[in-house]
Amino acid sequence: MLTIAWDVDDVLNELMREWLRQEWLPGHPACALTYEHLAENPPHRLLGASWEEYARSLDRFRNSSSARSLAPSPDVLSWLTSHGGNFRHLALTGRPLHTVPVLAEWVFFHYGKWIRTFSYVPSRDDVEMPVYDRSKRDYLQWLGRADVLVDDNRENIEAAISLGIKGVLIPRPWNGCGGGTPEALRRIRET
Repeated sequence: MLTIAWDVDDVLNELMREWLRQEWLPGHPACALTYEHLAENPPHRLLGASWEEYARSLDRFRNSSSARSLAPSPDVLSWLTSHGGNFRHLALTGRPLHTVPVLAEWVFFHYGKWIRTFSYVPSRDDVEMPVYDRSKRDYLQWLGRADVLVDDNRENIEAAISLGIKGVLIPRPWNGCGGGTPEALRRIRET
């Protein structure tokens, strides 16, 4: 049985869209950017913000009640309902540690029927901890079990491909991938 590694933020949910709408724009009413304008991720330069200001805002949202109530992706849920039982699944995200517990609970609440393993790679060294993996590539190489990576980050997809793992890029404004999520998910079954 093939194993699919799912990125969480902006794949299993719409974190960036909701962060912009619920957290950034209300605090920055002069900002004219829409989600569709976010041609870079992280978008701090486009927002006219420092990386630190952006990261604080994003992390505040990640731990908020709004993030806890993010809707799961209807396209991913539909795909999993139809095809999920034919694969093993794990969640693989990149986040700072202090935002991981909320996300793990969210993943298991919405996707626990299929996803039974949750892993993360620290995205910032915000606390002193042992360094096992510096990237999703490092984690996937260590794991040696994933057959497909579904992610919104082109670099992560390219890194997975370099390991012999099939990559499925979910279209987002910052990755230049055309089409929609259902079309991208169809590529999983072509494995």
